[in-house]
Amino acid sequence: MSSLRVYPASGPLIGKVPVPSDKSIGHRALLFAAIAEGASHITAFSHGEDNVSTANALRAMGVIIEEPSPTELRVHGVGLFGLNAPACPLDCGNSGTTMRLLAGLLSPQRFRSTLVGDHSLSRRPMLRVARPLRQRGAVIDGKPHPTKTDEITAPLSIGPLPDGTFLGPLEYDSPVASAQIKSALLLSGLYAHGATYLREPTVSRDHTERLLHALGVPIRTVGSIVELDPAGWPGKLAPLHFAIPGDLSAAAFLLVAAQVVAGSRVSLSTVGVNPTRTGILEILRDMGAGVSVEHRGQSGGEPVAELHAWSEPLRALAIGGELVARAIDEIPIVCALAARASGTTRITDAQELRVKESDRIATMTEVLRAFGVRCDEHPDGLTIEGTDAPLEPVDVESKGDHRIAMTSAVLALVARGPSVIRDADTITTSYPKFVGTLRALGVRVDVEV
Repeated sequence: MSSLRVYPASGPLIGKVPVPSDKSIGHRALLFAAIAEGASHITAFSHGEDNVSTANALRAMGVIIEEPSPTELRVHGVGLFGLNAPACPLDCGNSGTTMRLLAGLLSPQRFRSTLVGDHSLSRRPMLRVARPLRQRGAVIDGKPHPTKTDEITAPLSIGPLPDGTFLGPLEYDSPVASAQIKSALLLSGLYAHGATYLREPTVSRDHTERLLHALGVPIRTVGSIVELDPAGWPGKLAPLHFAIPGDLSAAAFLLVAAQVVAGSRVSLSTVGVNPTRTGILEILRDMGAGVSVEHRGQSGGEPVAELHAWSEPLRALAIGGELVARAIDEIPIVCALAARASGTTRITDAQELRVKESDRIATMTEVLRAFGVRCDEHPDGLTIEGTDAPLEPVDVESKGDHRIAMTSAVLALVARGPSVIRDADTITTSYPKFVGTLRALGVRVDVEV
């Protein structure tokens, strides 16, 4: 495992840099292309490990995926019923999105499959997706959770759906706003005999709905309610042809880095600004950050923009409710923003962070305290007291969590001396060129093996 040694910024971060393509959209583009009729052409594809896990799982079921260039894919779709039984368990790596979306895709199949993951993924809760799939007739089971009696984890065993039976209609009130659960149910709904109705507490990211609509699938949304009724639909998906926008979650680390290092000016090109994902931009603005959005039209039904960030004095903020739901992946880097804001920031309604790659509430509390930032942990979030003093240099573990590792690297830019972030390999999960991008902006980062 490699470590990063990040040195304090010796001057402003200056430059215009790209960000990796949106991995959430990348997963969905691969899955729909795989079950489409004909060859799909996908560009601006990021080879982060999570997306690669999805691609490899599809290859294991007979889908041919060619790579004409490093950022380009040609996916030869096999049709809705053309997947083959895998010869071995499908390895989802560290990707919860891969596992949960595949659960939806595999539940109507006539073959048995097993989904496995790394140590971190194998601890994450899976009953939240298995329960509603079972309600519509899926055969799905998992390993009992070691500490929670009403919970299962990977490995997940799925199918086969018995001959002569089909997935039925489903009306489901999800207890949490989760694009992964929603997407799994919509994928299974493509095969179901009957409609899928899903209600969420708040609107989760809608990349799946946008793609389905673009592909001609009869899907309707009203607020946080989604309906997919395949009645009258011919059961065929057209091939995809689009460029995946840049990932706003990845961009967030650079946007915040530009805030905490005085005098910085950073621009990011072709970033997706789907309104269900832009909570981080609202948080930045409400905290007084220097940030602007220059809209550049759409790509694949997704709005894109060029983002500009510059350092401004930051103020503390109360962050909770629907705003947290639209920025759930960015909350770790929001903690870094809060650490440099004037006043005390309170983050609430973020209990979902406890079941991510790590318990991000507990882990971020440890990281912030190591840097010398005063903070308190709560069941659903944190209270963070900002400071403008140089932070303490640290030697911290990522806990196998890519967002913790990158957040630590950003905080290290304003420490009194160099900091070490261990188990940094996990960053390749979502942002393979993160170190190179920091270097392009003028940061000194050493990779140590």
